[in-house]
Amino acid sequence: MMSTLKQYWQLQRSLIMRRLSLYCLIAGLSLSSAAMARVSSLPDFTTLVKQNHKAVVNISIIQSSPEDDARTRIPGLDNNDQLDDLLRRFREEQSPGGPPESNALGSGFIITADGYILTNNHVVESADQVLVRLHDRRQLIAEVVGTDPRSDVALLKIDARELPVVRVGNSDILEVGEWVLAIGSPFGFDFSVTAGIVSATGRALPSESYVPFIQTDVAINPGNSGGPLFNLDGEVIGINSQIYSRTGSFMGLSFAIPIEMAMDVAEQIRVTGQVRRGWLGVIIQEVTMELAESFGMGRAHGALVASILPDSPAANSSLAVGDIITHFDGDQIERSSSLPPLVGRVPVNTDATLKVVRQGKSIELTVNIGELPSDDDLRQSMRPASSPDTIQSALKLTVTSLDDDTREALGIDKGGVLVSSVAPDGPAYKAGIRVDDVISTIDNRPVDSARDVNQVLSEIGDRKSIAVLVHRADGPVFLALKLQD
Repeated sequence: MMSTLKQYWQLQRSLIMRRLSLYCLIAGLSLSSAAMARVSSLPDFTTLVKQNHKAVVNISIIQSSPEDDARTRIPGLDNNDQLDDLLRRFREEQSPGGPPESNALGSGFIITADGYILTNNHVVESADQVLVRLHDRRQLIAEVVGTDPRSDVALLKIDARELPVVRVGNSDILEVGEWVLAIGSPFGFDFSVTAGIVSATGRALPSESYVPFIQTDVAINPGNSGGPLFNLDGEVIGINSQIYSRTGSFMGLSFAIPIEMAMDVAEQIRVTGQVRRGWLGVIIQEVTMELAESFGMGRAHGALVASILPDSPAANSSLAVGDIITHFDGDQIERSSSLPPLVGRVPVNTDATLKVVRQGKSIELTVNIGELPSDDDLRQSMRPASSPDTIQSALKLTVTSLDDDTREALGIDKGGVLVSSVAPDGPAYKAGIRVDDVISTIDNRPVDSARDVNQVLSEIGDRKSIAVLVHRADGPVFLALKLQD
């Protein structure tokens, strides 16, 4: 009896162990299937690369000045000594017979079968001669048809026929999170491929007002500049142009020029030899929540007009300082940085419709767009001088009147008061107003004296926040001033 019972429990344990093994096997297969499903859902770039890599070229330049170390540097990249040494060693290995003349490795792509090539301006801007190496190892001398430093686009031409070309896509419909792929020659390694996703669109960078960059996390390094950025349909939607780095190496932030802008620039260069951009003639700033409140807006958006340049399209229109541009030709302006690229696309001498918020009301007006000057930096470096009569205002600051010469130097049509002292515990100081600032308007009303300042303040009522237009050496700026009880 005991023997039979023992055999029974041994059999049951054996069955339990078999079932557990079967469950583990099934679970393992399920996990493996899930992993395989995830892998199979990732894009396959092989076909895209095979169809397009032949239209990507390697670009190098020849310079007569060997001491120019800046020729391999990329705007937006904080170069360091290790990176410079790496580039120098690579160039020496490519020309073991002596110091090489060919430098500034970059990339480009063929847009027409008869040899037109797009690349970056910074790749070729210092070149005495540009060399283009094709996928079949042919090396040809390229003509620089023209360049546009503002957009960092250059158009080249080589003497060849029946070349492979890229297909041009539409970056306007590009979505954040979409897969993209870059082909280029980082550090001279020809036809290298990297992939990632779109991190943002319409990105503004310092000193790059007219380019709404495509931001990606695609690995871009020196030599990738000027190369194409593809979507999954194998269409070029951008030119890889810059990276952001604090170390000299890729940090997950790369920027591409939208292909629509690049193609428009290239066509203007090819047809006319120059690039013309629309120009409004205003200095704008971001609308903060505090400023939005002071202008009677429910939320912060648009571009605040801080100054209107003389003899500009804006000066010849009904646009006014203190207006907040919320729409330009039907496009909504969420951030001030999105306005310059929209204006730049407009053909010169055509009318554009603007919607602005003025004194809490939305109005519509028309501006005839002019041409962006070659040198539009009209800011003045002169500091204003003071006059002896001063009055202490409720803002806890002392102001004096301006003389005509100072007013003209700052580009102020009329009025304006100079700040000669500011109390650290007062509302003016907390708003950012400092000594030597010039206040031209308070609550969109011009002020010409300390008495004017006090008069405007006495008519504010129970409002807690007002906008103040301040002029400085680096240009005008609106500040949101919160009044004390």
